[in-house]
Amino acid sequence: MSEQRVQGRVAVVTGGASGIGRASALRLAEHGAKVCLLDRSVEEANEVREAIERAGGEALVVECDVSRPEHIREGIEQAAARWGGLDIVFANAGVNGTVAPIETMEVGGWDETIAINLRGTFATVKYAIPHLKERGGSIVITSSINGNRVFSGFGFGAYSTTKAGQVAFMKMAALELAPFKIRVNAVCPGAIETNIDRNTHPVPELEEIRIPVEFPEGGQPLEDGPGRPEQVADLVLFLASDEASHITGTAVYIDGAESLLHG
Repeated sequence: MSEQRVQGRVAVVTGGASGIGRASALRLAEHGAKVCLLDRSVEEANEVREAIERAGGEALVVECDVSRPEHIREGIEQAAARWGGLDIVFANAGVNGTVAPIETMEVGGWDETIAINLRGTFATVKYAIPHLKERGGSIVITSSINGNRVFSGFGFGAYSTTKAGQVAFMKMAALELAPFKIRVNAVCPGAIETNIDRNTHPVPELEEIRIPVEFPEGGQPLEDGPGRPEQVADLVLFLASDEASHITGTAVYIDGAESLLHG
């Protein structure tokens, strides 16, 4: 049995049904946390819940579209009511959204990405604060190398803007919440083996703005390939645990040096 680094703590994970959210929910539960999965894919989230319960843990699934703030509030309240509080929040849910030139991107496509990635993060943190204030805790936000170190993702104007915004919001929140012993940090992954591409909608007009760039071979120099969700989950677990008790307001890049090569 591995060391129980978050034993007895209550965690909420948005986008917990797949990818980084799924891996992090499993890792937090493995280390003793009770995990509430907020996700619009209830069937997949229940598979994660069942895996946690088979391993002897506790989990709860709440259907949640993070573009609807009332869903987030209700999910957080359910988790806090069931387990008597809240200690860890992983604001992870997000989409790549519409990938298009700025000139031809529909305002609706822009707004949808902002609503899910940026407003969803804000709402997750906002509604968690009253519960976290009771005993302090940890908030972790999934940002990205895009919008922070990398700006060569043609057509990713909306996505990159949300990811830069998340880091700025994280730093503002870290300072504001420090007196309440609430730590706030962000993880900035590079290419990770997830299914986020199914929430990506490129348009043909991209070819009109693409600038030819010849990158060196090896997109992720450390491992010569995408990272795994479990590697990000290990970082989330660390930031959620007491081992990171003096870390707040920090964006941690986890990309195998990809952003140093392509930034």
